[in-house]
Amino acid sequence: MSQKSAYFNCLGGVSGDMILGAMVDVGLKPEFFNSIVKSLKLDNVVISASKDYRHGVIGTKIHIELNEQEKQRFKIKDFLYKLEHSDLSDEIIKTSQGILESIGEAESKVHNIDIDSLVLHELGSLDTLIDVTCCVAGVDELNLDFVYSSPLPTGSGTVLTEHGVTPVPAPVTMAILSKHNVPLKPPPVESMDTGEMVTPTGAILLSHLAKFEQPCMTVDKLGYGLGQRNPESYPNVLGLWIGKNEDEPQSLLLLETNIDDSTPEILSYVVDRLISNGALDAWTTPINMKKNRTGVLLSVLSIPGLDMRLRGIINRETTTLGIRAQTVKRFASRRENILVDTELGLIPVKLRYINDEPSDLSPEYDVCRKIAMERQVPLKDVMDIARYHAKKLIN
Repeated sequence: MSQKSAYFNCLGGVSGDMILGAMVDVGLKPEFFNSIVKSLKLDNVVISASKDYRHGVIGTKIHIELNEQEKQRFKIKDFLYKLEHSDLSDEIIKTSQGILESIGEAESKVHNIDIDSLVLHELGSLDTLIDVTCCVAGVDELNLDFVYSSPLPTGSGTVLTEHGVTPVPAPVTMAILSKHNVPLKPPPVESMDTGEMVTPTGAILLSHLAKFEQPCMTVDKLGYGLGQRNPESYPNVLGLWIGKNEDEPQSLLLLETNIDDSTPEILSYVVDRLISNGALDAWTTPINMKKNRTGVLLSVLSIPGLDMRLRGIINRETTTLGIRAQTVKRFASRRENILVDTELGLIPVKLRYINDEPSDLSPEYDVCRKIAMERQVPLKDVMDIARYHAKKLIN
């Protein structure tokens, strides 16, 4: 079974306009993005594209003309209002709103200002709303099953912002990268300051839209989005590969340790912490140890590169004397997350495919549980209603 995938190769950094440029370079038209701007009901805004070079790489540079609106600054709630009153699809609106709210939360945390009172500086420009919405719409227009990304380069040195000179990555960018457990790698040139390579918008878009792993795939289309700068030390480009991955097994790490002196409450907390820090899965299994002592086998499934962080959590939170690690292969079924509109509200449902045909429907437990508690209705009834509407949607 072939699945259409995109892989962002972030060797030269990432920003919102670089993502848009890469999408145009693989076939989307600037006219499509202008139709998104029109759906946002933004006046006197034009998106265009041009070919240019960054070192030996030719790619697409995006130009967003705001026509004397460059100095206007907005709050996050202003952006959310514009989305709510746009002509875009519900899915694009909801995804874009979630991304923008995450930007607001990061800015609020860094500047210690309530999100409703926070007036954004660079990120308060219409550029941010346009970048986010057009990127979300672009992923939808490219009809992608999966989006992947390489680790992001940290950059080095400093960057001048409206708040003054800040280290690279900028504080807001670092808050986003930290919250979403985004894997980072050193800049391509270690002997000199590269400046900012990852913008807050680029960081938040990939953290929401992509998995940070490289799939086994055949590449049908290749494009490059160009950044604003053209440094001498590295090409300021973002690569985008579009192709198919053929259910190749994914190489993962399985971490395991035996524990015989902990409590169920502690182990439950440890499992929650591991999953919230990026583990693909974590679970416990009852075992009999030496001298027939009862114990627990703690197992954690991790992508390569994340195991050091997860091992640190296990070492700090348990009394383990050692952790075993082995490489395993996972054959993952194709999955899709859909949002169904029911009489009880919006409920996310996970859809599993077999041979390109929908197979199983799994309503999101936490959402269903919250609705059941608030409405005082049986949980199984909430999940049945979600399945009913999901079946209607896919049929």
